[in-house]
Amino acid sequence: MTKIMLPFIRSDLTKLHAYKPHPSSDTAGAVPTQFDRLDTNESPYDLPPELKEKLVWTYQQVIETNRYPDGGHETLKDAIAEYVNESATLSPSLFTSANISVGNGSDELIRSLLIATCLKGEGCILVANPTFSMYGILAQTLGIPVVAVDRNEENFEIDLKAAQSAIEQIQNPPIRVVFVVHPNSPTANSLTMAELTWLKNLSEDILVVIDEAYFEFSQNTLVSELAHHPNWIILRTFSKAFRLAALRVGYCVAHPEAIAILEKVRLPYNLPSFSIAAALVALQNRTLLLETIRHTLNERAKLIEALSQHPTLQIAESTANFIYLRLKPKGSYPQDAALKKLHQKLREYGTLVRQISGGLRITVGTTEENARTLKRVQAALANLDS
Repeated sequence: MTKIMLPFIRSDLTKLHAYKPHPSSDTAGAVPTQFDRLDTNESPYDLPPELKEKLVWTYQQVIETNRYPDGGHETLKDAIAEYVNESATLSPSLFTSANISVGNGSDELIRSLLIATCLKGEGCILVANPTFSMYGILAQTLGIPVVAVDRNEENFEIDLKAAQSAIEQIQNPPIRVVFVVHPNSPTANSLTMAELTWLKNLSEDILVVIDEAYFEFSQNTLVSELAHHPNWIILRTFSKAFRLAALRVGYCVAHPEAIAILEKVRLPYNLPSFSIAAALVALQNRTLLLETIRHTLNERAKLIEALSQHPTLQIAESTANFIYLRLKPKGSYPQDAALKKLHQKLREYGTLVRQISGGLRITVGTTEENARTLKRVQAALANLDS
């Protein structure tokens, strides 16, 4: 098709790259069943059949498809607040629905936060790379500048000196939002005490967004700090431990006044009725669904132990449902080329992983998937050596 110019489109958008979903487009929209899909940090376990049957009944008997969904999400927000209090061993009444906003995935909440804080040239955002790419992508699509600092190459701690310098020096526009992930993706590390101290000492003029997408695996949450830091917002998701990636439900926890602002910019009826129903069923059955966490953590430990024994690999400690590995420098063979070849070989053998930021991010799968992954990594490394 002949390429045409679209003069009505913002000129800066032509320079941006869209987020590339995984599995990548060369799979023609579907991944063959013989692949072990360890590239997107999803749960390897589908919903149990009895919960799927309950949702089928809900769709057939309760949901009216000719009616708009519940636009206020009150029932779901009440259930989320109960879970947030329970998950942090807090008073059952500390967080209520007034502290919760729900989004079509965390991505929508991130976009709403950006709209509420930085539009019209009022601010820019700070990220520490490598991290979740959607913070920067969403900001750029809104015309919001992104300031990026590095991380320590050994423990992946944010370069706090560079971050603080950026906050002090960048003023037109000033840094209005700082995004951190706890634990970080792709590097799997939780925030350190130094990072937490820095975040706590930031001016209340700066919004601190703490993404706890992998909280259920780290069991380390900062929600109890919200009472002391009204400029903090915590993001969470149903896409990982709760096994609802296909239904796109995210939520945030914050001061009621911040939630009220997010509700102003939220799209109406942003969650389909079936997604709301699924999230409620997941919370009602959370003990059952979260039983697999222990198994995932055990499998993660086995993967790290086995891979760490290989002299070519450098494995980071993980507090998430994935691991991050890098290749140690070896001879004159280009490291990037070796990593790309390792990634390609794993795909040829049947395991999909994510090549990102100089390493491979591997989701912890089922026992069988992990066993195959270990064999395939060893075979791929042997191929590299040859």
